[in-house]
Amino acid sequence: MAEGGADALTDRTIAIAEARELDLFAALLERRGARVLRYPLVRILDAPDPAPVLQWLRAVAAEGLDDLILLTGEGLRRLLHCIDVHEPALRSAFLQRLAAARKITRGPKPARALRELGLRSDLEAQEPTTAGVIATLRAHDLKARRVGVQLYGTDPNRPLLEFLRAAGAQPLPVAPYVYADGASDDEIRTLLTRMEAGEVDAIAFTSKAQVERLFAAADALQVRRALAATAVAAVGPVVADTLSAHGVPVQAMPAHSWFMKPLAAELMALLAPRGGAA
Repeated sequence: MAEGGADALTDRTIAIAEARELDLFAALLERRGARVLRYPLVRILDAPDPAPVLQWLRAVAAEGLDDLILLTGEGLRRLLHCIDVHEPALRSAFLQRLAAARKITRGPKPARALRELGLRSDLEAQEPTTAGVIATLRAHDLKARRVGVQLYGTDPNRPLLEFLRAAGAQPLPVAPYVYADGASDDEIRTLLTRMEAGEVDAIAFTSKAQVERLFAAADALQVRRALAATAVAAVGPVVADTLSAHGVPVQAMPAHSWFMKPLAAELMALLAPRGGAA
Protein backbone atom coordinates (compact mmCIF):
# COMPACT_ATOMS: atom_id res chain seq x y z
CA MET A 1 0.00 0.00 0.00
CA ALA A 2 1.45 3.36 -1.00
CA GLU A 3 2.04 5.77 1.86
CA GLY A 4 0.57 8.80 0.07
CA GLY A 5 1.85 12.35 -0.03
CA ALA A 6 3.16 14.49 2.78
CA ASP A 7 -0.24 16.15 3.19
CA ALA A 8 -2.36 13.00 2.75
CA LEU A 9 -3.85 13.32 6.25
CA THR A 10 -4.04 17.12 6.54
CA ASP A 11 -7.07 18.19 8.62
CA ARG A 12 -7.61 14.62 9.80
CA THR A 13 -7.69 13.82 13.53
CA ILE A 14 -6.62 10.30 14.53
CA ALA A 15 -6.69 8.84 18.04
CA ILE A 16 -4.14 6.14 18.79
CA ALA A 17 -4.30 3.70 21.68
CA GLU A 18 -0.75 2.36 21.40
CA ALA A 19 1.58 2.78 24.40
CA ARG A 20 4.93 1.05 23.82
CA GLU A 21 5.49 2.46 20.32
CA LEU A 22 3.36 5.57 20.82
CA ASP A 23 5.83 8.15 19.51
CA LEU A 24 6.82 6.01 16.52
CA PHE A 25 3.22 5.45 15.45
CA ALA A 26 2.28 9.08 16.04
CA ALA A 27 5.23 10.27 13.94
CA LEU A 28 4.18 8.07 11.01
CA LEU A 29 0.82 9.83 10.94
CA GLU A 30 2.01 13.34 11.78
CA ARG A 31 4.46 13.26 8.88
CA ARG A 32 1.41 12.97 6.62
CA GLY A 33 -0.28 15.97 8.25
CA ALA A 34 -2.57 14.29 10.78
CA ARG A 35 -3.45 15.68 14.18
CA VAL A 36 -2.77 12.80 16.55
CA LEU A 37 -4.57 12.34 19.86
CA ARG A 38 -2.44 10.19 22.17
CA TYR A 39 -4.53 7.96 24.42
CA PRO A 40 -2.32 5.02 25.51
CA LEU A 41 -5.07 2.79 26.89
CA VAL A 42 -2.85 0.13 28.47
CA ARG A 43 0.68 -0.20 29.74
CA ILE A 44 2.74 -3.39 29.62
CA LEU A 45 4.60 -4.23 32.83
CA ASP A 46 6.83 -7.07 33.97
CA ALA A 47 5.00 -9.78 35.89
CA PRO A 48 4.60 -8.37 39.42
CA ASP A 49 6.01 -11.58 40.92
CA PRO A 50 9.10 -12.69 39.00
CA ALA A 51 9.43 -15.97 40.95
CA PRO A 52 7.20 -18.13 38.67
CA VAL A 53 8.86 -16.69 35.57
CA LEU A 54 12.33 -17.38 36.96
CA GLN A 55 11.28 -20.91 37.93
CA TRP A 56 10.15 -21.50 34.34
CA LEU A 57 13.36 -20.04 32.93
CA ARG A 58 15.52 -22.18 35.21
CA ALA A 59 13.62 -25.31 34.21
CA VAL A 60 14.07 -24.51 30.51
CA ALA A 61 17.76 -23.75 30.97
CA ALA A 62 18.25 -27.04 32.83
CA GLU A 63 16.01 -29.43 30.88
CA GLY A 64 15.24 -27.71 27.59
CA LEU A 65 12.06 -27.81 25.54
CA ASP A 66 10.96 -29.73 22.49
CA ASP A 67 8.84 -26.80 21.31
CA LEU A 68 8.29 -23.20 22.32
CA ILE A 69 5.15 -21.37 21.26
CA LEU A 70 5.70 -17.61 21.18
CA LEU A 71 2.41 -15.74 21.07
CA THR A 72 3.93 -12.23 21.20
CA GLY A 73 7.27 -10.58 20.56
CA GLU A 74 6.87 -8.67 23.80
CA GLY A 75 6.79 -11.96 25.70
CA LEU A 76 10.19 -13.12 24.51
CA ARG A 77 11.72 -9.72 25.24
CA ARG A 78 10.23 -9.74 28.74
CA LEU A 79 11.61 -13.23 29.42
CA LEU A 80 15.09 -12.02 28.55
CA HIS A 81 14.59 -8.85 30.59
CA CYS A 82 13.62 -10.98 33.60
CA ILE A 83 16.86 -12.92 33.22
CA ASP A 84 18.96 -9.77 32.86
CA VAL A 85 17.42 -8.15 35.93
CA HIS A 86 17.19 -11.10 38.29
CA GLU A 87 19.59 -13.86 37.19
CA PRO A 88 21.99 -12.86 34.37
CA ALA A 89 23.89 -16.14 34.64
CA LEU A 90 20.86 -17.92 33.13
CA ARG A 91 21.04 -16.06 29.83
CA SER A 92 23.57 -18.21 28.00
CA ALA A 93 21.96 -21.53 28.93
CA PHE A 94 18.48 -20.24 28.14
CA LEU A 95 19.52 -18.98 24.72
CA GLN A 96 21.15 -22.32 23.92
CA ARG A 97 17.93 -24.15 24.82
CA LEU A 98 15.93 -21.61 22.82
CA ALA A 99 18.07 -22.20 19.77
CA ALA A 100 17.67 -25.98 20.09
CA ALA A 101 13.87 -25.95 20.50
CA ARG A 102 11.40 -25.88 17.63
CA LYS A 103 10.02 -22.36 17.72
CA ILE A 104 6.38 -21.79 16.77
CA THR A 105 5.28 -18.18 16.26
CA ARG A 106 1.75 -16.80 16.20
CA GLY A 107 2.58 -13.86 13.93
CA PRO A 108 5.31 -11.56 12.60
CA LYS A 109 6.12 -9.85 15.89
CA PRO A 110 7.46 -12.92 17.75
CA ALA A 111 9.31 -13.89 14.58
CA ARG A 112 10.94 -10.47 14.56
CA ALA A 113 11.90 -10.83 18.24
CA LEU A 114 13.63 -14.10 17.37
CA ARG A 115 15.53 -12.45 14.51
CA GLU A 116 16.84 -9.88 16.97
CA LEU A 117 18.58 -12.81 18.68
CA GLY A 118 19.91 -14.27 15.43
CA LEU A 119 17.25 -17.00 15.49
CA ARG A 120 14.27 -17.78 13.28
CA SER A 121 10.79 -19.17 13.51
CA ASP A 122 10.66 -22.86 12.63
CA LEU A 123 6.90 -23.01 12.26
CA GLU A 124 4.64 -20.04 11.60
CA ALA A 125 0.94 -20.18 12.41
CA GLN A 126 -1.41 -20.31 9.43
CA GLU A 127 -3.18 -17.27 10.91
CA PRO A 128 -1.86 -15.00 13.70
CA THR A 129 -4.40 -16.26 16.23
CA THR A 130 -4.65 -19.02 18.81
CA ALA A 131 -6.88 -20.92 16.38
CA GLY A 132 -4.19 -20.48 13.74
CA VAL A 133 -1.53 -21.94 16.06
CA ILE A 134 -3.76 -24.93 16.84
CA ALA A 135 -4.57 -25.52 13.18
CA THR A 136 -0.86 -25.46 12.31
CA LEU A 137 0.07 -27.88 15.08
CA ARG A 138 -2.64 -30.42 14.21
CA ALA A 139 -0.42 -31.74 11.43
CA HIS A 140 2.40 -32.54 13.89
CA ASP A 141 2.87 -35.36 16.39
CA LEU A 142 3.05 -33.74 19.83
CA LYS A 143 2.97 -36.87 21.99
CA ALA A 144 5.25 -36.66 25.03
CA ARG A 145 6.74 -33.36 23.84
CA ARG A 146 7.59 -30.63 26.34
CA VAL A 147 5.96 -27.52 24.91
CA GLY A 148 6.67 -24.10 26.38
CA VAL A 149 3.81 -21.63 25.91
CA GLN A 150 4.53 -17.93 26.30
CA LEU A 151 1.21 -16.40 27.24
CA TYR A 152 0.10 -12.82 26.61
CA GLY A 153 -0.86 -10.87 29.70
CA THR A 154 -2.64 -12.96 32.29
CA ASP A 155 -4.85 -14.75 29.73
CA PRO A 156 -4.41 -18.48 30.49
CA ASN A 157 -5.28 -19.37 26.86
CA ARG A 158 -7.18 -22.47 27.87
CA PRO A 159 -8.06 -23.49 24.28
CA LEU A 160 -4.37 -23.80 23.39
CA LEU A 161 -3.36 -25.58 26.59
CA GLU A 162 -6.30 -27.99 26.33
CA PHE A 163 -5.41 -28.76 22.72
CA LEU A 164 -1.81 -29.53 23.69
CA ARG A 165 -2.86 -31.85 26.53
CA ALA A 166 -5.35 -33.65 24.28
CA ALA A 167 -2.54 -34.13 21.73
CA GLY A 168 -0.42 -35.84 24.40
CA ALA A 169 1.99 -32.94 24.96
CA GLN A 170 3.14 -31.51 28.27
CA PRO A 171 2.36 -27.77 28.10
CA LEU A 172 4.59 -25.53 30.21
CA PRO A 173 3.04 -22.04 30.27
CA VAL A 174 4.72 -18.83 31.40
CA ALA A 175 3.27 -15.32 31.76
CA PRO A 176 6.17 -12.82 31.66
CA TYR A 177 4.13 -9.61 31.61
CA VAL A 178 0.82 -8.06 32.60
CA TYR A 179 -1.38 -5.29 31.24
CA ALA A 180 -2.15 -2.25 33.39
CA ASP A 181 -4.39 0.74 32.82
CA GLY A 182 -2.86 3.58 30.85
CA ALA A 183 -5.20 6.51 30.26
CA SER A 184 -7.64 7.14 33.14
CA ASP A 185 -11.36 6.46 32.89
CA ASP A 186 -12.02 10.22 32.79
CA GLU A 187 -9.57 10.67 29.91
CA ILE A 188 -11.19 7.83 28.00
CA ARG A 189 -14.68 9.23 28.52
CA THR A 190 -13.45 12.60 27.23
CA LEU A 191 -12.16 10.84 24.11
CA LEU A 192 -15.49 9.05 23.62
CA THR A 193 -17.37 12.35 23.90
CA ARG A 194 -15.14 13.88 21.22
CA MET A 195 -15.68 10.86 18.99
CA GLU A 196 -19.46 11.03 19.36
CA ALA A 197 -19.32 14.74 18.48
CA GLY A 198 -17.55 13.94 15.21
CA GLU A 199 -14.25 15.54 16.26
CA VAL A 200 -12.20 12.39 15.60
CA ASP A 201 -11.87 10.94 12.10
CA ALA A 202 -10.38 7.58 13.11
CA ILE A 203 -9.12 5.56 16.04
CA ALA A 204 -6.43 2.90 15.70
CA PHE A 205 -6.08 -0.14 17.95
CA THR A 206 -2.90 -2.24 18.12
CA SER A 207 -3.78 -4.82 20.77
CA LYS A 208 -6.75 -6.76 22.11
CA ALA A 209 -6.12 -5.30 25.57
CA GLN A 210 -6.70 -1.77 24.28
CA VAL A 211 -10.18 -2.67 23.04
CA GLU A 212 -11.07 -4.36 26.32
CA ARG A 213 -9.80 -1.34 28.27
CA LEU A 214 -11.99 1.02 26.25
CA PHE A 215 -15.10 -1.04 26.97
CA ALA A 216 -14.18 -1.33 30.66
CA ALA A 217 -13.90 2.45 31.09
CA ALA A 218 -17.42 3.43 30.02
CA ASP A 219 -20.90 2.12 29.29
CA ALA A 220 -20.79 -0.28 26.35
CA LEU A 221 -23.55 1.60 24.50
CA GLN A 222 -21.59 4.85 24.75
CA VAL A 223 -18.45 3.12 23.48
CA ARG A 224 -20.31 1.63 20.51
CA ARG A 225 -21.92 4.98 19.68
CA ALA A 226 -18.52 6.66 19.71
CA LEU A 227 -16.96 3.97 17.54
CA ALA A 228 -19.90 4.08 15.14
CA ALA A 229 -19.20 7.78 14.60
CA THR A 230 -15.50 7.15 13.94
CA ALA A 231 -13.53 5.10 11.43
CA VAL A 232 -11.98 2.14 13.24
CA ALA A 233 -8.59 0.66 12.33
CA ALA A 234 -7.02 -2.55 13.66
CA VAL A 235 -3.42 -3.67 13.34
CA GLY A 236 -4.36 -7.30 12.64
CA PRO A 237 -6.94 -10.11 12.88
CA VAL A 238 -6.76 -10.63 16.67
CA VAL A 239 -7.66 -6.99 17.30
CA ALA A 240 -10.28 -7.03 14.54
CA ASP A 241 -11.88 -10.17 16.00
CA THR A 242 -12.01 -8.55 19.45
CA LEU A 243 -13.75 -5.49 18.03
CA SER A 244 -16.14 -7.71 16.09
CA ALA A 245 -17.01 -9.58 19.29
CA HIS A 246 -18.11 -6.23 20.72
CA GLY A 247 -20.21 -5.52 17.65
CA VAL A 248 -17.75 -3.02 16.15
CA PRO A 249 -16.87 -3.22 12.42
CA VAL A 250 -13.33 -2.43 11.27
CA GLN A 251 -12.79 -0.16 8.29
CA ALA A 252 -9.01 -0.47 7.93
CA MET A 253 -6.54 -3.31 8.58
CA PRO A 254 -3.30 -4.39 6.88
CA ALA A 255 -3.81 -7.46 4.72
CA HIS A 256 -0.63 -9.27 5.74
CA SER A 257 2.08 -7.35 7.60
CA TRP A 258 0.67 -6.49 11.02
CA PHE A 259 2.91 -3.62 12.11
CA MET A 260 2.62 0.12 12.70
CA LYS A 261 3.81 1.27 9.27
CA PRO A 262 1.31 -0.84 7.28
CA LEU A 263 -1.44 0.25 9.68
CA ALA A 264 -0.52 3.91 9.08
CA ALA A 265 -0.64 3.23 5.33
CA GLU A 266 -4.12 1.73 5.63
CA LEU A 267 -5.30 4.79 7.57
CA MET A 268 -3.94 7.01 4.81
CA ALA A 269 -5.72 4.96 2.16
CA LEU A 270 -8.96 5.24 4.13
CA LEU A 271 -8.80 8.93 5.01
CA ALA A 272 -6.79 10.65 2.29
CA PRO A 273 -8.68 12.47 -0.49
CA ARG A 274 -10.01 9.98 -3.06
CA GLY A 275 -8.81 7.15 -0.74
CA GLY A 276 -12.21 6.30 0.70
CA ALA A 277 -14.79 7.83 2.96
CA ALA A 278 -14.00 8.52 6.57
